[in-house]
Amino acid sequence: MNKPSASMQHPDHSDARELLPLSPRSSDSSLDPFGHLLSPTGDPLSGGRPKKKGADYRSLWKTAIHQQILLLRMEKENQRLEASRDELHIRKMKLNYQEVGQCSKDAQALWERKLTAPGRTTVPQDKEEMYRALCQGVPKSRRGEVWLLLSHQHRLRQRLPQRQHAPDTPYHDLLKQLTAQQHAILVDLGRTFPTHQYFSAQLGAGQLSLYNLLKAYSLLDTEVGYCQGISFVAGVLLLHMSEEQAFDMLKYLMYDLGIRRQYRPDMVSLQVQMYQLSRLLHDYHRELYNHFEEHEICPSLYAAPWFLTLFASQFPLGFVSRIFDFVFAQGTEVIFKVALCLLSSHEGEIVECDSFESIVDYLKTTLPTLTQTQMEQTIAKVMEMDISKQLHAYEVEYHVLQDEMLDAGPLPDDSDRLDRLEKTNVQLKKQNMDLLEKLQAARQKIQTLETSVENFLSRESKMKHMIRSLEQERAAYQKTIERMRSCLPPDTLTDVEMTQIKTGPNGKAKTAAKKP
Repeated sequence: MNKPSASMQHPDHSDARELLPLSPRSSDSSLDPFGHLLSPTGDPLSGGRPKKKGADYRSLWKTAIHQQILLLRMEKENQRLEASRDELHIRKMKLNYQEVGQCSKDAQALWERKLTAPGRTTVPQDKEEMYRALCQGVPKSRRGEVWLLLSHQHRLRQRLPQRQHAPDTPYHDLLKQLTAQQHAILVDLGRTFPTHQYFSAQLGAGQLSLYNLLKAYSLLDTEVGYCQGISFVAGVLLLHMSEEQAFDMLKYLMYDLGIRRQYRPDMVSLQVQMYQLSRLLHDYHRELYNHFEEHEICPSLYAAPWFLTLFASQFPLGFVSRIFDFVFAQGTEVIFKVALCLLSSHEGEIVECDSFESIVDYLKTTLPTLTQTQMEQTIAKVMEMDISKQLHAYEVEYHVLQDEMLDAGPLPDDSDRLDRLEKTNVQLKKQNMDLLEKLQAARQKIQTLETSVENFLSRESKMKHMIRSLEQERAAYQKTIERMRSCLPPDTLTDVEMTQIKTGPNGKAKTAAKKP
């Protein structure tokens, strides 16, 4: 036989040449980082056997490991950049609304200084200066940070009594629990900002974040739980900040500013607010007040959604965000200011409506479709208005009237009707208790069924895993048998096959049947 070629004598070198990802210009030895390691005495194909040392192998491994580390770092950096691009896309999607009023460069620079000032969350700043900066405008991209700053400043100036503090249960701990308000929350997810791209996708990122936020608050505030209207407030917060920040700001609005009172089951606070709005119209817009009274239109018919959702359910998002700017600084007084400005600016059109239906339709459909100029004019009026003293006086007046009605007691003519109402109330309470018992039983049944389903799924997963393990084991045995067959000589393999033919399925030798 002829002497084998040099490439056959040293296959490891040719393989290494083929496997290494060299540059197309690797013919130049200066551009090939591994050339001096693979062929220190020249080209391995020339017939000279290269003399490699341990140091050469170590250097080769070090270089390969270094390149692998660089590749891993580049891959992680690419993943980080891709995640950053997705985050920017989501942020752009959230803030896709038209701003009311342009924020000047001076205002942007002012907020930049305030948002980066040391001690901004621990040292109180001048309240009037903060309000003047708020009136100049808020940059849309920094609005969430401005709200956080305003909440910190409010908490530094006004500390709530300990009994009025929100429970300090962490947000992630609340997410691990179950809420009895789940069905109501899920129903309202599709109704909250249905035209906004971030919330329109069914069970998308926006709806899931909104569900988490509403679920956590319903578990935190057991007295209020979940009420229609909170979802719009939470949605506006989520458009400007993360889930945890939105949860903290929702607690600030509810507890520190006292908005949670209007969501209580008795709705007493909301009734007080409707009385205050009615008195404002009576004192400042008498003609409009008389027109509403003539057609028996009370404020709760049109203004209740304004207060429960902070105008977010009906008005443009840019206008609502600007209202939130002032709510974070001044509280619920801003809601009365905006409502009064809206009604006064449309007073002529409302008075021209001559029926109950036309007035309500105008207030619910036509009035919220504001132009950019009308929104800017409304915000400008809100900045100049101060009705805090009047609101306080009207609240005291409402409670005095309620006490007088209770002291007077029911009229004699109404005693029979009162008895009937009390009996009806007792019956309704009994029916309510029966329904609650049925509901509790149904929830327990649902929980049992969910547990059973989880057990079945767990068992199914275990069985699938066991089946895959057995299949892998069977395949391994088959490969082992094939390898053993290939190792046996042909004569022995023939004897084994003959033995298998003569042996029955249970390993016993077959016996030939006797012929009669």
